[in-house]
Amino acid sequence: MKIIETSIEGLLILEPRVFGDERGFFLESWNRKVFADLGLDLDFVQDNHSRSARGVLRGLHFQNPNPQGKLVRVINGRAWDVAVDLRSGSPTFGKWEGLELSAENKRMFWVPPGFAHGFVALEDGTDFVYKCTGYYDPAHEHSLLWNDLAVGIEWPLEGIEPQLSAKDQAGKPLSEIEAFS
Repeated sequence: MKIIETSIEGLLILEPRVFGDERGFFLESWNRKVFADLGLDLDFVQDNHSRSARGVLRGLHFQNPNPQGKLVRVINGRAWDVAVDLRSGSPTFGKWEGLELSAENKRMFWVPPGFAHGFVALEDGTDFVYKCTGYYDPAHEHSLLWNDLAVGIEWPLEGIEPQLSAKDQAGKPLSEIEAFS
């Protein structure tokens, strides 16, 4: 497993070892011991899977209290995945990091607790899967406004009108978000 650090402490890009031949490929997406040896001693309690059409934008979601860490990847299609630092006192509070996740590149993104997270599907039939360190808690789920100018996320939406849920359309700007302590 190769770990690539980002400009925001704690956010990590993971590249698994892929073993391929004419029959296909094999990769290990999760192994508690391997991850612990890499400094990621995680306890996942929930796995999620969503399928999205091109242009569906989900997020930017977070739970406060009861935050979730997420290990995310795309197993079919392509998505632009984004995390925003919501940790109070962090030198990168309000900053974002984004990357393309795809079935082809097989990259994973570790988004620790204390971040808002979201993605936009870049192809029809994009399957997004993620492991969570905490249970879904709808009473404490919030949405950071996906296009808040104070955050300034550069979404790759050329020619795409994003499709958002009512919850995500009503997301709050960074100035109104209760930061993680």
